[in-house]
Amino acid sequence: MEFFRVGKIVNTHGLKGEVKVMPETSDVNNYKRYGTVFIDGVEREIQSVKFQKDRVILKLEGIDSIEEAEKFKNKLIQVPREREPELPEDTFYVRDLIGIHVYDTEGKDLGAIYDVIETKNNDVYWIRKPKELLIPVLKEIVLEINLDEEKIIIRPVGEWQDED
Repeated sequence: MEFFRVGKIVNTHGLKGEVKVMPETSDVNNYKRYGTVFIDGVEREIQSVKFQKDRVILKLEGIDSIEEAEKFKNKLIQVPREREPELPEDTFYVRDLIGIHVYDTEGKDLGAIYDVIETKNNDVYWIRKPKELLIPVLKEIVLEINLDEEKIIIRPVGEWQDED
């Protein structure tokens, strides 16, 4: 079974075993839909979900005291890949793009995606090596995304950005 991260437990919350989670999902309401999560390979039922600023407060099965919750600090929360919400066409999970190589239409390997930066208008692919490059994710620039072949094809950099 393949898993993906949906958060990290960063602290305890209260005295009854709740944990404070830094979410790693674009929609924190997904926590209400998951039903169960996995921590260190052990499946735990989500008994309640609350939201607090940029954190999620979870009450998980089998964690009933602050002392027990302390043991889960810095643990990753995962769910099976098949529980991922369906995405619209031409939309991808950032985790699936990290590490994918970007090529221009002439076959030049520009490097692998290090991160995806979310901006107000569009996402930006950040490549750090061999040369730092920020690629706006626009249909005029990004021509093809092929996750199966682990490659992205873009227009040559010189056509849309002055090269240094």
